Amino acid sequence: MSIVVKLFRLLPVLLIVALAVAWSFPLLAFGARKELWSFQTAFFLLAGSAVTAAVLLAVSGTALLMAIRRKNDRAKHRAILLILVLSIPVGILFNFGIKASQAPVIYDISTDWENPPDFLDLEGQRPKDANPLQTAAEVSALQSEFYPDIVSKTVAGDPLAVFEKVQKAADEMDWKLFLSDPSQGRLQAVDKTFWFGFKDDVVVRVKAVDSAHSIVDVRSVSRVGKGDIGKNAERINHFLSLID
Repeated sequence: MSIVVKLFRLLPVLLIVALAVAWSFPLLAFGARKELWSFQTAFFLLAGSAVTAAVLLAVSGTALLMAIRRKNDRAKHRAILLILVLSIPVGILFNFGIKASQAPVIYDISTDWENPPDFLDLEGQRPKDANPLQTAAEVSALQSEFYPDIVSKTVAGDPLAVFEKVQKAADEMDWKLFLSDPSQGRLQAVDKTFWFGFKDDVVVRVKAVDSAHSIVDVRSVSRVGKGDIGKNAERINHFLSLID
């Protein structure tokens, strides 16, 4: 029996392995989000899944070429199905890699770095092993280069009226509130990323500009990782878009 024939017969088994690899991505992320295991464990296992996916993709591509050459329709269809299944995890990894390569290596984003919103009772909100807050000297230049649209937002209304909008937007984004003080114009909350449930800390500040307008500033800080792949900037933009 030739190697090619053995490869064709192996395709159904490889398809089962490919399905397991494809499902491992959301399952490992879900487990990390629900704290069934650590994100380090999830990343380690995902690295193994990624290598497996790459090997399977190379094998399935070879099988497809051989099937076309030998005019073996059954093997061709199986190889195509295998490639389609593998395109899911490979596509996720490719998208992740593109985002990571385009984002600056910072994890603390603020609409105001001249007077950034500060956290009250920071130790009570953030674990001791969380990333330290970054400074304007560390990140403001990079933020201005990559996220020039992250700026303070002026909203019509006095601080109390605007704070109601802030509270509503935080609820809509499903943030877990840590502190909400309308009289001080301050809201602190924790938000989770979609895939792995990484916890990021957010502080919102509302101050009067004049008798008819208030200014809203937001700061979003990741607890882990040297970079946030643009998540904090995305969160701030979405939040401010909900406040009119």
